[in-house]
Amino acid sequence: MSSGIVFHSLAALAYTVLAILLWHALLAGRPVAHVGRAERFGVLVAILLHGLALYQAILRDNHLQLGWSLALSAAVWLGMLVFWLESLVLRIDGLLLLLLPAGALSCLMAALFPDAQLIAHASSAALRVHLLIALSAYGLITVAALQAMLMSALDRHLRFPRERATNAHGLQAMIGRMLDVQPPLLAQEHLLFRVIWVAFGALSLAVVTGSLISMAATGKLLPFDHKSVFTLLSWATFGVLLLGRHLRGWRGRIALRYTLVGFVFVVLAYTGSRFVIEVILQRG
Repeated sequence: MSSGIVFHSLAALAYTVLAILLWHALLAGRPVAHVGRAERFGVLVAILLHGLALYQAILRDNHLQLGWSLALSAAVWLGMLVFWLESLVLRIDGLLLLLLPAGALSCLMAALFPDAQLIAHASSAALRVHLLIALSAYGLITVAALQAMLMSALDRHLRFPRERATNAHGLQAMIGRMLDVQPPLLAQEHLLFRVIWVAFGALSLAVVTGSLISMAATGKLLPFDHKSVFTLLSWATFGVLLLGRHLRGWRGRIALRYTLVGFVFVVLAYTGSRFVIEVILQRG
C-alpha cells in the first residue's frame, strides 16, 4: 500500500469524524455557524493530511502522476485550503457542512481508485511547474463553480421563505436547515470573487507557461487544438467577469452565470476535447 493511499485514508477519516460531529450538532439544534477551536484545529489537521497525501500520490520519484480521482482530490483540497485561509477573515464556518463531506468523499475515492497515469516528459521541471499551475487553476475554477451553485441554492432558499416553511419535510427540511446556517450571500460573494481572482491568475500563468513550452518544443505560440481553444475561452470569460466587476460592479446572478460558463469551458477543454477526438473524430 502506497503512502498516498495511507494518507488519503487518514484524511478521509478525519474529514468524516468532523462532518459527523458538525451534522449531529445541526440536527440536534445546536449552533454550527461558529465552530470551536478544537474543530478548527481538527480541520487544519485534516487539510495537512490531505495535502501530504496529494504530494505523495502526485509527485512521486521526481515524476508527475495524475488520474481522475487525484484531480478530484486536488480540487477539493484547494477548496478546503481557500476556506481555511478565508475563515481567518470571514465567519464562514457554515460551509463546513458541505466541505467536510466533500473532502471525505474525494479522499476516499483517491484511496479506493489510486490508479494514475505517468505524465510523459514530466521529468522536465518547466513542464511539471506548468502542469501543477494548470491543475491548480482548474481546481480553483471547479471550487468557484460549486460555490456559485451553492449561492444560487441559497438565493432561492431566501427568496421563497413561505414555500420552504410549508412544504419542507425529510431530506428537504434537512437541506433547508443546512442552508439556514450558511454565511450571508454578501460574504459568500466576497469569497467567490477571491477564488475567481486567484483562479484567473493561475489560469493566466498556465497559458503563459504553456505558450513558452510550446514555443520551445514546436516553435508555435499555442497549438490550435480543442484544449487550447476552450482554455482560452475560459480565460476570456473570467477576464470579462472581473473587468465587469471592476468597471460596472457586476455581482449576483450575472456573476454566477459567468462563473458557470467559464467552468463549462474548462470541462470542455479536458473531458470535452478527449470526447471530440476519440468519439467524434474517432482517433486514438
